[in-house]
Amino acid sequence: MAAAAPTSDKDAAPHTPVLLRPILEAVAPVEGVWLDGTFGAGGYTRGLLDAGAARVIAVDRDPLAFEMAADWVGDYGDRIVMQQGVFSKMDEYAQDLDGVVLDLGVSSMQLDIAERGFSFMRDGPLDMRMSQDGPSAADIVNGADEDVIASILFQFGEERASRRIAKAIVRARDEAPIKTTLELARLVEGCLPRSKPGQSHPATRSFQALRIAVNDEYGELFQGLMAAERALKPSGQLAVVTFHSVEDRMVKRFLTARSGGGGNANRFAPEVERAKPQFDVKKRKAIGPDAQELAENPRSRSAKLRVAIRTDAPSGAVDAKSLGMPMVKGL
Repeated sequence: MAAAAPTSDKDAAPHTPVLLRPILEAVAPVEGVWLDGTFGAGGYTRGLLDAGAARVIAVDRDPLAFEMAADWVGDYGDRIVMQQGVFSKMDEYAQDLDGVVLDLGVSSMQLDIAERGFSFMRDGPLDMRMSQDGPSAADIVNGADEDVIASILFQFGEERASRRIAKAIVRARDEAPIKTTLELARLVEGCLPRSKPGQSHPATRSFQALRIAVNDEYGELFQGLMAAERALKPSGQLAVVTFHSVEDRMVKRFLTARSGGGGNANRFAPEVERAKPQFDVKKRKAIGPDAQELAENPRSRSAKLRVAIRTDAPSGAVDAKSLGMPMVKGL
C-alpha cells in the first residue's frame, strides 16, 4: 500500500448524514428542543432545524467540529446551542428534551484528516482521539500488555487473528515504537491473508478496535442510552444510528429491556407484575438505507436506525452485561 501524503484538507467532500431522511420521517413532526449528541459536520442538526425543531443542542467531544461549523451556524441564530462534551452526560446539559439523535459512526471529517490518525488510507500519527486529549492509539499499541492488545482486537474488532497481530505488535515495538497509521497497517497486513477484490482492508477490524478502545465508545454508548432516558420528556423521541453489529445489539437490547421485552418466556411460570416500560419502540426491526441512499452514500451500507418514544415511567439503571457490551480487562 503506497503511503499517502499527510493532509489536513478541511475542504474535502462534506460529510453526508446517514439515514437523515428516514429519521425525519420516523420522528415527524419535528418540534421543540432536540439534542444532537454526535454533531460532527452538523448534518443532523441542520436537518432537524430545517424540519421544524425550535432549537438543537449540538454536542461533540471534538473541538474541531465546532471550528468547521463556524461559517454556517450563525445562519440559525440562537436556535443552535453548541456544547463541547460527551453525549453520555447529555442529561447534565439539558432536561425535558423533545428528542435525541445519535449517529455512532466516525465523521468523514475525522477520517479525511491524516493528522487525526483514524484511517490507514492516509499516513499520519497513530492518534484516533476524538476529543484530542488523553491516551492515544500509539500509547495503547506501544504500552499495553500483549494480552490486553489481543483482547482489544478480539472484543472490539472481532478480529480472529487478534493474538497473532498482538504478538507481531509487541515484537515490532521492541525494536522501535510504532508511530504512524501506515506502520501499523502494514504490520497487521503482514499477519493476515491478502484480501480479495471487494473485501475490506486487512487492517480494518484492528483500526476499528483501537478507535473504540481509545474513545471508550461502548462505555459511552451504554452511559449515553441511560442519559437519554433521563433527559427525554414523556413523548420525547430517541433515534440512534449504528454501523456495526455490536453497537446495534446494545441499542436493540437496551430498547427491548426498557420497552418491557426480554422477560421470562416460560408460559408455565407464574405471572409477575412488571414495572411500566420507559420506552415504546416504534418498529421492532431496524431501518436501513434504501437503494437511493446506498447509491448516493456507500458509507451508509451498514447503517441501522432504531427509534423509540419515551414514556412517563421513572428512569432507572441497566446492567451493561445485559446489553452484551464487550469489555477488556486491564484497559
